[in-house]
Amino acid sequence: MSKKDRKALNTNLILLLLGRMVSDTGTSLQMVIMPLYIIDIGGSAAIVGLFSFLAIMPTILIYPFAGVIGDRLNRKTIMVATDLASGGVILALALTSYLGKMSLAVLLLVQAIISLLNGIFDPATKGMLPQLVDEAELTRANSAVASLRTLSSLLGPVIGTVLYANLGITVLFFVNGISFLLSAISEMLIKYEHFRYKAGEGITGIMTDLSEGIKFILDKKMIRQLCVFFLIIYALIQPIFAVVLPLFFRTQLNYSDTQYGYLQMIIILGALIGSTLVGLLFGKEKKMLRPLMIGSNLLMAMMLAFSLLLFPSIIFQLGEDTLLYFFLLSAVLFLLSIAIMFIHVPIQALIQRKTPNEYMSRIFSIVGVISKGGIPLGALVYGFVLNIIKMHWTILSATILIILISVVFLISLSKIHDIQSKSLY
Repeated sequence: MSKKDRKALNTNLILLLLGRMVSDTGTSLQMVIMPLYIIDIGGSAAIVGLFSFLAIMPTILIYPFAGVIGDRLNRKTIMVATDLASGGVILALALTSYLGKMSLAVLLLVQAIISLLNGIFDPATKGMLPQLVDEAELTRANSAVASLRTLSSLLGPVIGTVLYANLGITVLFFVNGISFLLSAISEMLIKYEHFRYKAGEGITGIMTDLSEGIKFILDKKMIRQLCVFFLIIYALIQPIFAVVLPLFFRTQLNYSDTQYGYLQMIIILGALIGSTLVGLLFGKEKKMLRPLMIGSNLLMAMMLAFSLLLFPSIIFQLGEDTLLYFFLLSAVLFLLSIAIMFIHVPIQALIQRKTPNEYMSRIFSIVGVISKGGIPLGALVYGFVLNIIKMHWTILSATILIILISVVFLISLSKIHDIQSKSLY
């Protein structure tokens, strides 16, 4: 690739990253305030739960079909169109709020629409990324995407809280709507060539394309194992942050809400540092086994440490409200976040390298279903199990399961990697 072409590709990547960060920050600042706003206008806990459900379920349902669309149509066009549509819908919500016509039904309907549009947008973005960078730069590019998304989730709550407290919900909606329009403008400037492939027509053609994507994953042993590992990580690990940690913090520790906020910031900071480190340390490597090994080993160690910190005897010895216990808990969760990024980024890069362009959006839509679908499934399982089994025994059991699965996965992945490396010579 010429220096001129490489510069063009780098510019395209910057435009993609810039657009994503702007819209992700807008989305983050709105999502963090919505539960508070729903309660402020008379909504119940059930409405808050329904809102959270609508924030993810339409995305999961549309993902498989969005992958087919992302492989058939121009991915840039899909991204621009969905961002413009999202911006228009949220600006209409801002106008509704300004006119005093806001209702819970309108809010829930808009959230379902935005979730649906996001489900169409995401596979197209992931399908486009490998075409904007050299194969050797894929890890660094995925690291940059993960880092900026994490930074957005860090900035969103801060900006959202300030806007809501001082200027009200209408201004917050307006800022979020504008962020989507700015993202669309950034994406319009990307130079991207769409490669068409022959596809069947109608519902039958769509279902055929979808089944081909599933068959591709099942036929490729490495991608199949990466997807299974992804599912396990998201189903067993992510609900710890959303279900186990808040429950543990409220029922067994004696810290303030401010300290809980600090803990959340430390977790997000760990994800930011982890995704950045992967890009800096392994950005030029084509072999992703090293960061994946580091991440998996760190994950196993931190899960074991976290499970031990939950035991009543440990809490009694260290104190349920001491600075020492808070420091240890923060350090473990910080390193756990780093470990997740050391797994997430390499898996993304590995799948991209092993997947032909014509399958890219379909494969990542299926990966999206696996990862996003695993979170509510895991949360549901944890919720039921914690009503029956003590928290420390539940997490210790989950840790042992994670260790067993991780060891089997790493051994199997190493064998596949060795076989593929020998076949090149």
